[in-house]
Formats: sequence, C-alpha cells, structure tokens
Amino acid sequence: MNSINKTKLGSQGLEVPVEGLGCMGMTPIAGGNIYGFADEKESIATIHRALELGVNFLDTADLYGPLLNERLISKAIAGSRDKYVIATKFGYEVDDQEQLTWRINGRPEYVKKAVERSLKNLKTDYIDLYYLHRVDPETPIEDTVGAMADLVKSGKVGYIGLSEVSADTLRKAHKIHPITAVQTEYSLFERAPEENGLVEALNDLGVGFVSYSPLGRGFLTGDLKTPDDFPADDFRRSIPRFQGQNFYKNLELVKEIQKLAGEKDITASQLAIAWTLAKGTVPIPGTKRVKYLEDNAAAANIILSKEELERLELIVPVGSTSGDRYDQTSMAGVNL
Repeated sequence: MNSINKTKLGSQGLEVPVEGLGCMGMTPIAGGNIYGFADEKESIATIHRALELGVNFLDTADLYGPLLNERLISKAIAGSRDKYVIATKFGYEVDDQEQLTWRINGRPEYVKKAVERSLKNLKTDYIDLYYLHRVDPETPIEDTVGAMADLVKSGKVGYIGLSEVSADTLRKAHKIHPITAVQTEYSLFERAPEENGLVEALNDLGVGFVSYSPLGRGFLTGDLKTPDDFPADDFRRSIPRFQGQNFYKNLELVKEIQKLAGEKDITASQLAIAWTLAKGTVPIPGTKRVKYLEDNAAAANIILSKEELERLELIVPVGSTSGDRYDQTSMAGVNL
C-alpha cells in the first residue's frame, strides 16, 4: 500500500518519506483554533491513513496545545511507535502549569526539561528529530545546540534540527553538532529562503530542508474566496497576507496557478506541493482530514517539467505576493 518514496533528510542518516504530515491543526493552541475545529477521532484516523500511504513522518511541537498535540499523537501511534518518524519542537516556553509564557527559551536547562516532557507526552523513549522552534535571542545558539547534542549522545534524540533560522545561525550551530534539517515556511507564496541565503547554506552544509505551509496556509488550495472565509478565531485573520487588498492581489495569483493545475488535471494544492518537491524540500502539508491527506500524498508522484516550473516562476516570481506571512511580532522572531 505504501505509495510514497523515501529520501535522505540531510546527510546525517535520517530517512523519511518525501512528504510528511503537519499535525498542528489537529489541536487548538492556547484555547484557540488554528485552522477551524478539530475532531480527535478524525485526526487519529488521518494519522493512521498516513501510515498506510507511507506518510509516516509526523511533525508536531510542544507549543501546539500546548502539549495536547503530542498527546494526541501518542494515542494515534500507540503500539506502532517504531513505524513512525516523529519530529517535535521546543523553544516556546511552557511553564509547570502547562501554560504558554510566549517567551522563547533556548537555555540548556530548559532544553533538558522540555525534552523530558515531550518524551512523556509522546509516550516514547526517543524522538527521531528534535527541533529548536525559534532562536532564543538571549541565549547563544552554541549553548542551545550543545544541550541538544547531549540529548543525541544520551539516545533520547536521534537527530537535531532548527526552525526559522538565518543562514549565519545555521552555520554557527552546525559547527557545534551536525544539523540534520531546517524547517521553515516555503511555498510558491513564500520564497524568502531563496533570497536570504538559507538555501545556499543548506546546500553547502548538507542540511535537509523541511518546508512547512507548502500550501500557503490554505491560500494555494484555491478554496478561499474572501478574507471572511475563516472562523472568527482562525489565526490567519491576523496575517497581513490574508487581509484587505493583499488578499485580493494574492487571489489573482492563485487563479493563474489553478489554470496550470487544470491543464495538468490536478488540483492547485497538488501543483503547489509538487513544486516544493521539485525544489528539493520535504514538504509537510498539514491536515486533519483523510480526504485532504490522500489528495496531498498523491502530489508526491507528480513530476513537473522544466517548462511547467518556468511557467510557475513567471506566474509567481520571487517577491510577487502581497503582505507578510506573520504579524509584526511574529516576524521579529524569524530568520534570527
């Protein structure tokens, strides 16, 4: 039944399917829904179907919930832990009352505390890939990565990764301990890694590229028609790219992408995912529904010709989207 090819993520030995599953939307965060209501039973069914399709690379974080997402995954993988590759993240500080403080904590003592909590929540004795979710501006990256390296030595973590880091930070970190993967937002709508030197650094160092939000947080599905298509508590309402005139300018780009998808007899979502695959990344489109999972997984078998890739570049050249991908506060925490 497995229909998805495997690939080496980075150069440290980790093997994953060419496409993973982002699990963030399967639980609320701090009491609010991220992408609308999530049903636990449906989410677990999606994780089980992912395994059948070979999409056994699950992406979570202690932030999601907080902690609820890891616990949901522990239920889904019970009895089958060895069949999944689990990636989780730490860095957004969660206190002893399981509340988010919303500060970033990369201190070595917190690294050790966070991993123990994630192991407990996931009901496992090892994490395949452990990421720093965001860089702590008050803690040298060398100190944080040094503590993460200790987790590898102790067998609690297989490989380490970073999320939303600059090329300079990646190079510093990689000197302390080999980094297996960097996770950052990347899609037809978000091309910053090509502009800021990150892609070059990844290639230089042999570090894998995990692209999250390959569907532009749902924009590239073509399902969104107005900025009011979201529930009141959907966090996309706070994102400039989805607001006012930005929304409608971006919608025009989506319509052109849909035209090309129609010519290939595939969905706009599948075209967007196939593009990230053609760029050499491992995309982790997020969904909590089996139907969308199956659609997304089918993209792994779509090959885009040189001409099609060139046409996409003409439709959505670097810098053509309108509005930032996060609000001002969150933008300050990326590419550090």
